[in-house]
Amino acid sequence: MSRTVRYLAPFAIALIMTGCGYTKIGRIQADPYHYRNRTVRVEGNVTKSAGALFVGGYQIDDGTGRIYVISDRGGVPRSGARVAVTGSVVNGVQLMGRSFGTAIREHNHRLKGY
Repeated sequence: MSRTVRYLAPFAIALIMTGCGYTKIGRIQADPYHYRNRTVRVEGNVTKSAGALFVGGYQIDDGTGRIYVISDRGGVPRSGARVAVTGSVVNGVQLMGRSFGTAIREHNHRLKGY
């Protein structure tokens, strides 16, 4: 094995593994400006859910914290569902006349365990 490959292989593996996992909601809540406008993947149980026409939102809990997810895709998961969400972290979100500190603007979600 060449010297270059031997030195770069651990960095490549670390980079790949970093992109595969889920971000803990507690980490986002602890340092929201670090995650602002970054795409994250979170997983948890839906604790609250509301939707109307093509906009809606829901709150998920992963055991480390809770965060609201804003969706304009139509169709939000029901309360009690387990979901994996990919989206961008946003701060100071306004939704249906209410202000939320930190939220995720959903790119997509996938129901887990079905």
